Amino acid sequence: MMGSLRRRLLAWLLAATVVLDLLALADTWREAAETATDLSDRVLAGSALAIAERVTVSEDTGLSVDIPYSALEMLTSTAQDRVFYRVDGPQGFITGYERLARAEPGADGKGFADSSFAGDPIRLITLARTATTGIGAVPFTVTVAESTLARRELTQAILLSSALRLLGMILGAAAIVWIAVPLALRPLNRLSEAIADRSPDDLSPIRAEVPTEVQGLVEAVNSLMLRLETALDALRNFTGNAGHQLRTPLAVIRTQLALAERSDTPDAARQATAKADAALADAERILAQLLLLARVDAAAGQSGAPVEVAALAREVTGEMIPRAAAAGIDLGFTGGPAFARAEPVLLAEALKNLIDNALAYAGTGTVVTVEVARGEQTVVLAVEDDGPGIPAAARARLTARFARGASGQAGLGLGLPIVAEIAALFGGQLLLVRGPQGKGLRAELYLPNAEIPA
Repeated sequence: MMGSLRRRLLAWLLAATVVLDLLALADTWREAAETATDLSDRVLAGSALAIAERVTVSEDTGLSVDIPYSALEMLTSTAQDRVFYRVDGPQGFITGYERLARAEPGADGKGFADSSFAGDPIRLITLARTATTGIGAVPFTVTVAESTLARRELTQAILLSSALRLLGMILGAAAIVWIAVPLALRPLNRLSEAIADRSPDDLSPIRAEVPTEVQGLVEAVNSLMLRLETALDALRNFTGNAGHQLRTPLAVIRTQLALAERSDTPDAARQATAKADAALADAERILAQLLLLARVDAAAGQSGAPVEVAALAREVTGEMIPRAAAAGIDLGFTGGPAFARAEPVLLAEALKNLIDNALAYAGTGTVVTVEVARGEQTVVLAVEDDGPGIPAAARARLTARFARGASGQAGLGLGLPIVAEIAALFGGQLLLVRGPQGKGLRAELYLPNAEIPA
């Protein structure tokens, strides 16, 4: 099981938020450190400048310094930072902490550096200036340093404040997701209820309003229900047709077997057995046709693939020639290459049904011709005979299931309807017309042209 969708969304959101917040904290730490350093450097520069202004030239051209302790007091803080300084002239160290390191002043006369002194990390500035005499200028440097405890505390305070705000955002986002996800999932709950409330026989499309993201799922379910309904219809048709069509031959078989059992002579028993065998053959044909009909029903919605109709028709015709010869009928084929969009097995069965129909009703001594003709948009697969034919009034109803020809003609009433349904399955149609010589029957199966370029 995948578990709660709300928990999964919450976990993913929190994980993503935590990662983003960690990146934000890292950036905040960098900015806080830069801000604290910038503020402290400004104070260091001010303190060094205040000391430099108190450097004067003595009568012996030496330098003297009157340290303004207010300049050092501006560096004091609640963090109890330690402050250090030194002043150097042309001759070297003048006053302060002689072992305090110095920075190299830049073009602007100021230089900052990080170092350590008396076991503490420090930040220092070295300020280069000159003291003017009546004759010339005497260069000197002022170095002021402080320990970095205050700036670390400032950085940590900024970081902690940011972390608390981000934590509040994470908790707020989690609360929003925890509340919003059930609201967003209400359409799915309604969809679930709509499906659960349906009766088992209701396979109609789902019409519930759902979000765009779920529309594909609904369409897939509707497609599945359509295929399921088609399969169930095919099953119902098969079971209903089988029960209706097989009842008579099975009854005949049971009757003839009972007569054979009670027969007094071998000839009577053989006659009853022969009739039972004929009824069994009829049942086999009925079952074969019903299975083919069920396959046609189940194949609804297929578009087919290009099939070389002439080659298929030539092969089927060759298979049927022995039966035609046994019935005293001349069966032949004519036509050239043509491609139609269909399913080869179903198309072969359709052609067999047309030839079976012609062999059954054309009569001894007739000619039956299988023909393939290619048009611009369609391919015509025709079976023509010069037998007695079928009256025009009866042709239209022969494509309905279980419809039979003239009174007294044997048949199942499924051959031509199956052909018509196979043709319709692939976008074609079946037409029954009079033969070209005004006699016989011509069954024309039209299929969409699917000519393959050379």
